[in-house]
Amino acid sequence: MLPNRLNAVVLYLILCLLFPPFSLGIRSFPTSVVAAVNSLSDFTEAPEYRNGEFCPGSGNRVSFLSCDPSLVHIAMTLDSGYLRGSIAAVHSVLRHSSCPENVFFHFISAEFDPVSPRILTRLVQSTFPSLNFKAYIFREDTVINLISSSIRQALENPLNYARNYLGDMLDPCVDRVIYLDSDIIVVDDIHKLWNVSLTGTRVIGAPEYCHANFTKYFTDEFWSDPLLARVFSSRKPCYFNTGVMIMDLVRWREGNYRKKIEAWMELQKKKRIYELGSLPPFLLVFGGNVEAIDHRWNQHGLGGDNVNGVCRLLHPGPVSLLHWSGKGKPWVRLDEKNPCPLDSLWEPYDLYKPHLVHHHNGEKEEEEEQNWSFSSSILVGYAHDML
Repeated sequence: MLPNRLNAVVLYLILCLLFPPFSLGIRSFPTSVVAAVNSLSDFTEAPEYRNGEFCPGSGNRVSFLSCDPSLVHIAMTLDSGYLRGSIAAVHSVLRHSSCPENVFFHFISAEFDPVSPRILTRLVQSTFPSLNFKAYIFREDTVINLISSSIRQALENPLNYARNYLGDMLDPCVDRVIYLDSDIIVVDDIHKLWNVSLTGTRVIGAPEYCHANFTKYFTDEFWSDPLLARVFSSRKPCYFNTGVMIMDLVRWREGNYRKKIEAWMELQKKKRIYELGSLPPFLLVFGGNVEAIDHRWNQHGLGGDNVNGVCRLLHPGPVSLLHWSGKGKPWVRLDEKNPCPLDSLWEPYDLYKPHLVHHHNGEKEEEEEQNWSFSSSILVGYAHDML
């Protein structure tokens, strides 16, 4: 018989052959994907984190409905390539939350991930048995034809664009959400971020970096076109990282901001106006009109640049959230025995423990690593939707 992991890969390739795609997306999956296949036992169960007596809504309730007004809503993507990071991120949020039972997670998975959304959901349940969450399927063909090539292939993953559709996917009663990337660690009470007000008519809040050279996020063709360049004429835009955002979903839906972002992506397909992935459309729509949040809530860039992934240090000042944006990821560097100094701050939240198997001699030994990796064209689904 084939090993379970090989079975999963073979089944995946057979499905690709049986159902030829009408809309293709090239996706490369790192070796760590295989660690997610058939790995429910590879993650240890997280400790139980309970509310304090003064938490709103505290009592004898075991779980909350998503419309409960006492909840803090967090949206994250959940995929096999970044699964280990997602689990660590959730663990960090719960560990430092003053009211962990009041945190409600919304996990968005790709329909055709090598590890099915159903398996990913079971893994979350087994790792965090008391977690309040809801799982959604992101059917990627709504966005796949809007995605243009980027400077790094990982930035072309359709799931990177799921944040554009939160207003459509989440329940209408969810009027506010914190969006978090999967390569973050929270080392402060998430309720502090949740309580930040979005003043005036602002739709999103994020740490801004006004010292950054904003022009470099767009091509010369963009800046040389007076009609395009004047989009910023009435505002002073600053760079912000979309991996940590507070989003007012009521204003988002009313302003139809999904369509506004898609309009810029459609233009990009006709006339190349930027080189990065999902970030520039957000800058075009919101740059200069963002609620500026303290920088402590996104110490970003710890993964290094998008090409070399070199080690970086923290920015000056206090830290509430560490973000390994960029090419390098802490779990990969730790496994390769070549970590950056700051990767040691991520490691305490890692719940991945390669499981043990019984051999014929009755002794337990660590399972040998199978270095399966592959790159393939896959069929992407229909329209974004929820389970």
